[in-house]
This record gives sequence, C-alpha cells and structure tokens, in this order.
Amino acid sequence: MRNKIKVGIIGLGFMGTTHFQIHQQLGKSEIIAASDVDEKKTRGDWNSVVGNIGDMDYSKPVDMSGIKTYTDGIELIANPEIELVDICVPTYLHEKFALAALRAGKHVFCEKPIGRTLKEAIRITEEAEKSKKLFSNGLCVRYWPEYRHAFELYSSGKLGRVISAVFKRVSPSIHGNAWEDWFMKEELSGSALLDLHLHDTDLVRYFFGRPVSVTSFGVKGFRSDNGIDHIVTNYDFGNDTLIMTEGGWDPAKTTPFEMSFQIVCEKGTIRFSELGYKVMYEDGKIEEPKPALDNLPTGWHVEIDYFLSSILNGTKPDKYLSTAEMRDSMAVVEAEELSIKENRSVKIEY
Repeated sequence: MRNKIKVGIIGLGFMGTTHFQIHQQLGKSEIIAASDVDEKKTRGDWNSVVGNIGDMDYSKPVDMSGIKTYTDGIELIANPEIELVDICVPTYLHEKFALAALRAGKHVFCEKPIGRTLKEAIRITEEAEKSKKLFSNGLCVRYWPEYRHAFELYSSGKLGRVISAVFKRVSPSIHGNAWEDWFMKEELSGSALLDLHLHDTDLVRYFFGRPVSVTSFGVKGFRSDNGIDHIVTNYDFGNDTLIMTEGGWDPAKTTPFEMSFQIVCEKGTIRFSELGYKVMYEDGKIEEPKPALDNLPTGWHVEIDYFLSSILNGTKPDKYLSTAEMRDSMAVVEAEELSIKENRSVKIEY
C-alpha cells in the first residue's frame, strides 16, 4: 500500500471534528492541514462543538502540532501537499470549496447536502465527473450498518415485495449549537429539510428508486427563520405501496435523538428502533442481526474508510453512492419543499 493520503479539513464544527478523529483512527490518512474561521478551533479548542449523535469527547484540548492551520479554506486548497480536501463547512459554502478543490486537482469528500440547491448539486457533480480525481458526498446513513443490512436483505428479494415503509429521523432542537446559529437561517442551511430529512429522502430513493411524485406537509418557522422544521412525506411510486418519511428538529433540546425505520414486505418485516434491530418473518421466526461493516463502529467511519480505500486502490467510489444519485435525491427533496410551499402533490421531473 502507498503512503497515507494527505488530508486537509475545511471546517471544524461537529462534522469536521468528527472527521478529524475518524481520519486519525483509521490510519489510512494523515491530516496535514485544517481550516476554520474560528482560530480557537484551529488551536485545538473544540469545547464549543455540539453534536446530536456520537460519543466524541470535546472537553480536552486537541494536539494540532504538525498541522498547518488556516482561517481561509481557499488558502488550504492551494497547499500543494494536500491530496484530499474534506469539506465540512456550512451548506451554503459547499459549492465554493468543492469546485475550487476539484479544479485544483484534489480528491474531494463533501459533507451532505452536496449543495444548498439542486442547481448547485448539478454544477458540483458535473465538475466531479469531469475531474480525474475522486469525489463523494456524506450521505452517511447509506453506510450505517443496520441500514446497509436492511438494504441488502430487501434487495436480495428474500422478503418479497414491499408493502409499506416508514423512515424517521427526529433531532432535539439545535438552535444555538453552531457558528452564528447558521442552521436556523434557512437561506444558509436549507433548515431541517436539507440538514436532517434529506438522509431519509435519499434512503427512500436508494431502497425503492425514484418516486413518481411526493406529497409533503411541514411545520415552518418554529425553530428556524421560516425554514421547514418538521416534515412528513408520502412518496407515490404509481402502485399500491405506502412509503413515508418523517423528520425534524422542532422538539425541545432535552428530547432524545431518534433514527428508526420499519419496512413491511410480503414475507417479513424489518425494524430498527431504540429497541434494536430485528427481522420478523411471516412464519413467526425472528432474527436479531448484529451487522457490522469491516468492524467499523459507525457509518461515518465506513464512508470515510471506503473513500480512502478507493483513492488508495484507484477505484471509483460508486458502490454506495454515485454522482447521479446525489443529484436525484436533491431533486426529490426539492419537490418535497415545493409540495409544502404550494400545498399540492409534486411530480419528480428532473
């Protein structure tokens, strides 16, 4: 195996610091540069970082010795030693740094959503497709062990046709948790629709393909400045299936984070909840799989490990996610947004 991949991370908020620690744990990369507008974070003071899941410890100072630090991500991209740029900045800045890094000849891992809008997603993915370097987007739930196991089980046909499915992702309020409270500014973040719910929209598309249309209902402006803070969507596939999602960040800060799903098929039901992960067959048999992907603890570890391995092996990173799928999921979630805005069902026309 070649030497470790030299990485520069832009953004040291919750996801950036999570990626930082995962790179160190995996041993396939070396962080040689980091950038954040908050100089305290570049000095290793991450005490202000808040996340909704995971068990990262931010209370102790982080050793940043040997790491070149910047307050401007564009200056980091210009560093000729960097091979991979890991982008973890607020959503509205994704296009700026992703395009700059790709045009500078870097491999790029960009946190989700790929861009603030579908138009941005198209520009980024088209640039990535022209590039000789590799690109991926942090739709990490595709890599989460239980979701991956369920996808492979459903895709095998062992359970037969899907009858109904519900995916749910609800976070306590994150108001005040981030730099300048940017999550609550709909123009910058896309609110809960893009920052949270997009994961489950993407899963629906991943498991079952592109829906014909969507019908969505939402709560607007309770936490954010008129953004969508809670959403429920029905996905019409032109048949008799019932496929739904629910997501939001409107509950009080003391509310536990929830990520769950139930997929009912002809021959069995797959369920993941706070009670565990189970497959319950129509004949009465119950299985409780303990899925793990390469003995890695989270989907974040899997997605980064897979991308690093793709770079090291010179292979295209499309086993889990292609650039076309990144665009398609953004098209579906924008249709959900329009459905709420205009109080009607919206066809997926992209």
